[in-house]
Amino acid sequence: MSIIRQSLTQLVELFYPNLCFACQQSHAAPKSAMCIRCEFHIVPTQYHTMEDNPVMERFAGRVQLAHATTCFEFTKGGLLQQLIHQLKYKNEPQVGVELGRIFGRMLKETAPYDTVDYIIPVPLHPKKQHKRGYNQAAMIAQGLAEGMQKEWSEKYLIRNTNTATQTKKSRLDRFANVQNAFDVVQAEALEGKHLLLVDDVITTGATLEACASKLLAAAQCRVSLGAIALASN
Repeated sequence: MSIIRQSLTQLVELFYPNLCFACQQSHAAPKSAMCIRCEFHIVPTQYHTMEDNPVMERFAGRVQLAHATTCFEFTKGGLLQQLIHQLKYKNEPQVGVELGRIFGRMLKETAPYDTVDYIIPVPLHPKKQHKRGYNQAAMIAQGLAEGMQKEWSEKYLIRNTNTATQTKKSRLDRFANVQNAFDVVQAEALEGKHLLLVDDVITTGATLEACASKLLAAAQCRVSLGAIALASN
């Protein structure tokens, strides 16, 4: 039976090869979104080990954060951008889960992220989420929760307005576009908690700023930020 099973597996892989979502080449790890080569070449930032880092600098003077970090270095046109593209536009939610899982393993043993109570993804408007089929930030949050062995939830932060696209807007215009687009639900459950607010890529940071501001205003809590990458704004 093992010979038959092996033959069937080889036949399936011939017609449906396991492709790396970054380089689009076949690889031998069916449960992995990336081949070993690409995982080696996507460089971790190590920002989670630094109290002051470029992510904290991006939000300085804008919102009071406990901590902020990203997982990988971002290069325009690079392998990581290809992965994010697959996650957001090619119906590959498992890419987000795996990236989140890698990120979570980095943060699990690192103070101060070991004190996180809830992981909260930046929400999509229900219409946009229905069109895409899932919220990419929620997929990352799910993987983070697995890697960190923490709870994640979409119920505390919701999007009430289906805002216009943020593309080509300035930072101030982006913030004006989203500053009233979010609501906090069951705020009393967040009192005294340490929240990790999660998104895919930080550009200007306007959306994360609006979400963090809402959470801080609604509950006496601490908010940290985590994203897969930090892009130039």
